Amino acid sequence: MKNYYNAIFALLLCSIISFPQQNQRGEDVGGSVSGKVLDFSTKHVIEYANLTKIGNYYIEVKFIGYKTERITISLTPEKLNVDLGEILLSPSSILLENVVVEGQRAPVTYEIDKKVINPDQMLNVVSGNAVDVLSNVPSVHVDIEGNVSVRGSQSFNVLIDGRPSVLDAQDALQQIQASSIERIELITNPSAKYDPEGTAGIINIILKKNSNSGLNGIVNANAGMHDTYGADFLINYQNDNIKTNFSLDYSRRFYPGDFTQSNITYLDNNVSTTNTVGSVTRGRIGYEGRGGIEFIFNENNALSFGVRAGRRESQQNSNQLFTQFSEQDPSEISFTGNTDRSRAGPYYAINSNYSHNFGPGGHQLLGEIFYRYRNSDEITTTSEFETGVQFGGKRTTEFGPSTDINGKIDYVLPFSEFSRFEAGYKGEIDLDEETNELYEYSTATGDYQYQPEFSNLNKYNRGEHAFYTLYSGTAWDLQYQVGLRGEYTYRTIEVPTQNEYFELDRLDYFPSFHTSYKFTQSSSVMASYSRKIDRPGGWALEPFDTWIDANNVRRGNPNLQPEFIDSYETGVQTLLGIANFSTEIYYRITHNKIERVQTALDENVVLTTRENVGTDYSLGGEVMLNFDPVQFWNVNLMGNAYHYLVEGELYNESFSNNSFNWQVRFYNNFKLWSSTQIQFNLNYNSPTVSAQGTRAGNLRTDL
Repeated sequence: MKNYYNAIFALLLCSIISFPQQNQRGEDVGGSVSGKVLDFSTKHVIEYANLTKIGNYYIEVKFIGYKTERITISLTPEKLNVDLGEILLSPSSILLENVVVEGQRAPVTYEIDKKVINPDQMLNVVSGNAVDVLSNVPSVHVDIEGNVSVRGSQSFNVLIDGRPSVLDAQDALQQIQASSIERIELITNPSAKYDPEGTAGIINIILKKNSNSGLNGIVNANAGMHDTYGADFLINYQNDNIKTNFSLDYSRRFYPGDFTQSNITYLDNNVSTTNTVGSVTRGRIGYEGRGGIEFIFNENNALSFGVRAGRRESQQNSNQLFTQFSEQDPSEISFTGNTDRSRAGPYYAINSNYSHNFGPGGHQLLGEIFYRYRNSDEITTTSEFETGVQFGGKRTTEFGPSTDINGKIDYVLPFSEFSRFEAGYKGEIDLDEETNELYEYSTATGDYQYQPEFSNLNKYNRGEHAFYTLYSGTAWDLQYQVGLRGEYTYRTIEVPTQNEYFELDRLDYFPSFHTSYKFTQSSSVMASYSRKIDRPGGWALEPFDTWIDANNVRRGNPNLQPEFIDSYETGVQTLLGIANFSTEIYYRITHNKIERVQTALDENVVLTTRENVGTDYSLGGEVMLNFDPVQFWNVNLMGNAYHYLVEGELYNESFSNNSFNWQVRFYNNFKLWSSTQIQFNLNYNSPTVSAQGTRAGNLRTDL
C-alpha cells in the first residue's frame, strides 16, 4: 500500500508536464506529456525526478545518481497528449577513491527507560565476567570481593535474555563470561510489566546470538595471571523455518590478596579485641552449556524451547595469625588458623515460549513456561593451631535443593504507532529445603564431631500471583506510559527440628509512570516513577544460629518485613557540540530498610543478623560525557554523586547517619593504528555509611 501511494505521489509531483498549444485558429488549447519514472533494475518509482522540456522535441529526465535519459517526441495539433509510459533510468557509475567510515559505540548509552552497556567497547574486561563489565558503569559499585551494588544497594534482579537467572544475582554475574555478552541493560526504574523485586531494579544480560542465515559460530579464549583462564564458543544454524543455537563456556578466576582485620567486642563490662593478619585466595570455577531451538511455522506463529545447565563452584582459602587480649586479661594470646570455604553444585533451567501475531502492527500474544533447579553444598572448615598443634576448629555444612516454577502470559494491543495497551499475568512457585549442620573439633578424637543442637532443617515455600496492565500514548509531542501491578504473596517457613512455623499472607500494589519529550532529533527529556519491593530470603529468614567460623555466627529473622521503595528519576540526553551528553537526577525512599546488624554474642564472637532499621533516602545525579578530543582519542567520563541518609531505631536506640557519596569512571581509548588500541581507565568510589558503620573509599586503575 505504501509503494502504491509513493507511485501516485511521484506521478503527480514530478512526471506530468502540461503546456499550451495553438490550434489552426490561433487559440491556446491544453496538452500534456505523462509517464512513470522507474529504476531500471528494481522497477521502483523514483520520486522527485526532474523533467525538462527542450524546445518542442526533447524531454530530459534526470535524478542524482542516474544517467540522464533524453526522449524525442513529436507534437502536432492533432496529437497534443503524449503518454511516455515507463521511463527506466539506469544508475550512473562514478569512480571514487576508497572511502572509510569508522565509528565506535560508547561503552554506556542511555535509552528512555534503561542504560545499555556494550562490553565490546571495554578492552579491560575482555577476559573478565559480567561483574567486570558492570564495574565500569556509573551507578554500579563493585567491592574487593566482587559483590555488586547499584546506587548503594545489593538488592536487584538479574535476568538472562529477559528470563530469571537460575543462580542468585551475585553468583550469576560472576558466572557469565564477558566475551559471551552482547549487551547489558540496567533498568533502575522498571515499569509495572516487570517483577518489582529489588531495591535497585533489574540487570538484564543479553547473550550473543548470531542472526546470519546458515551455519556460523564464534570462539573466544582468554588467560591471565593467578590461575585465571577461560573459553567459550557459540554455534548457530538458521533458515526460514528454524533457528538453533548451542554454546558452552568455562571460566576459572582466582584472586590472591592480603588482609588485616580488628574486631572489638563490648560485653558484660569487658572489652575484648581480636587482631587478624593473613593472606587469602578467592576464586570461582564454573561451566555452563546453553541450547535453544525456535520453530517458525509462519509469519504469525513461533514456538521455541531452551535449556541451560552447568555447575558453579566458589572457593576461599586463607591463613591467619590471631592476637587476642581484653581489658580483664591484657596479656596477649597468639595462634594461627586456616579457613577453607567452598560452595559448589549443579543447576539447570528449561523454558518454552510461544508467540502469536494477530496481524501486522504488533498485535501479539506471548506465553512462557520456565522451570529451574539448583543445588549447592557449602562447607566451611576452620582450624586453629598453637605451636603447630591443632586445638580447635569448626566445620559447617549447608545443602539442599531449590526449585522454581513460573509461567506468564503477555498481551499487546496497539492502537497506533505511539499508543498501545498491554496486560499480563505471572504465577510462581518457589520450593526450598536446606539442612544446616555443625561439627566441632575434638582434641580427644582428632576429628570434627557432629553437634545436633546446632543443626537444623529449614523448609521455605512461596507462592506468588501477579497481574499487570499498561497503557502507552502520546499527547502532542509528549510520550507517556502508565501501569499498575498487583501481587499476592503467600509464604511459609518451617523448622521441624525446633517445632517452629512462620506464615506470611499479603497483597501489594505497584504503580509506574514513564514519560519522554523530544525537543529535537538529538535532544530529549525523560521522567519516571516506580514502586518496588525487596523481599528477604535465604539465610536472612532462618530462625536459628549458624556458625560461620570460630568468631562469627549468623542468625536469620523470620519476622522481617519487606522493603518498599519509591523511586523517582528524570534525565536529559543531548549533543553539546561534538560531545554526547546525558544526565539523570534520582530520588529514592526505602521504607522498612533491611540492614545487616552485628552484636557481641560472646567474648570474641560476633553475631550477624538482619533487622528492619527504619528509612533511608538517596538524592543524587549521574552524568555521562562522550567525545573525541582528537581523532585518535576517545574519552568517556561518567560520574555519580548522591546524598545518603539512613535513620530509624535499632535495639531501642534512635540513630541518624548520613554521607555524601560519589563515584567517577574515566575511560580513555587511544587508537594507535587500524588494528591496535590502548585503553586506560580510572575508577573511584568514595566512602559511605550504614546503620552501624562506614565503608572506606577505593581507587582502581586498569591499562
